[in-house]
Amino acid sequence: MTTAGARRTAIDPARLQGPRVRLRPWRPDDLAPFAAMSADAQTMAWFLSTMDRAASDAMAQCCQALIDAQGWGFWAVELAAAGADGPFIGLCGLNRPAWPLPFAPCVEIGWRLARPWWGRGLAAEAAALALQVGFDELGLDEIVAFTVVGNQRSRTLMARLGMTHDEADDFDHPAVPAGHPLQRHVLYRLARGDRPGQRT
Repeated sequence: MTTAGARRTAIDPARLQGPRVRLRPWRPDDLAPFAAMSADAQTMAWFLSTMDRAASDAMAQCCQALIDAQGWGFWAVELAAAGADGPFIGLCGLNRPAWPLPFAPCVEIGWRLARPWWGRGLAAEAAALALQVGFDELGLDEIVAFTVVGNQRSRTLMARLGMTHDEADDFDHPAVPAGHPLQRHVLYRLARGDRPGQRT
């Protein structure tokens, strides 16, 4: 994550509210459930390792610092409840990657939900909100997503969001050691005019 070139944009909270999920700033009471999901081996299967409490807290604080600085980032995701705060279920949002990626500069979309909330379409709803913010509030021309080749769950969601994959864009992630099974990544792209329902 990086704040390089960040310019603060005021995001209408209504843009962050869906029928079942809400994207919002991080709160201190998010740290414990975020640490639990970050320590879960199945949730973190496509990352180099799980995260201990210190690393998890630092990531959450970094996410909120970016939101404070630029108005957007990886938000906390909560289950929307009528007129009340719902439980924290994960993170989702947009980010400017700091790694020297072959397709940089770019803005990526990312998500991670706690395992009890998988398989309900909640990540898709949260990601659709983030894409809407990226295109309609930030005026981005393109948003990308990337993951390990074998992460079929995330790849299916990327395709469901209207993102497309070209094998020519596949790359070795610079933060993953050479020869590691998770080194090879796929890239998915979505241009502003190619959003589902926006094509002419």
